[in-house]
Amino acid sequence: MKKILVALVFLASTWAWAEKAPNPADYTIAIHVQTSRVVQICGDVTLGSNVCSWDQHLSVLINGKKFELVGNSRGLVLLRAGDYKAKILKDETKKPYEYMRIYQFLFSDGTTRDYHVAEESD
Repeated sequence: MKKILVALVFLASTWAWAEKAPNPADYTIAIHVQTSRVVQICGDVTLGSNVCSWDQHLSVLINGKKFELVGNSRGLVLLRAGDYKAKILKDETKKPYEYMRIYQFLFSDGTTRDYHVAEESD
């Protein structure tokens, strides 16, 4: 009975890991990060307590077009300038003159991070 339970736990953990592992073939968009900076965002919430977070702002080129992408930073950690692979995680266009898009970057260690488009320019 113990062996069956151990085998089931092992299989369950293997299945859970397999579901979460990103497929590199899905990350077909080439993104060139030109600059990376961390910005502290603070806001007042109920009862005057101050809550701050760090956002990571990236100036990037995607298919020759300039964008600023914003994502949650883990403190004062910068993403190095360079080339990355990404996929579109979410893309909504409710009106023909505006959109909302989230890119998911795949890093060399297999982890991912999401960035939303905050600026588009020519």
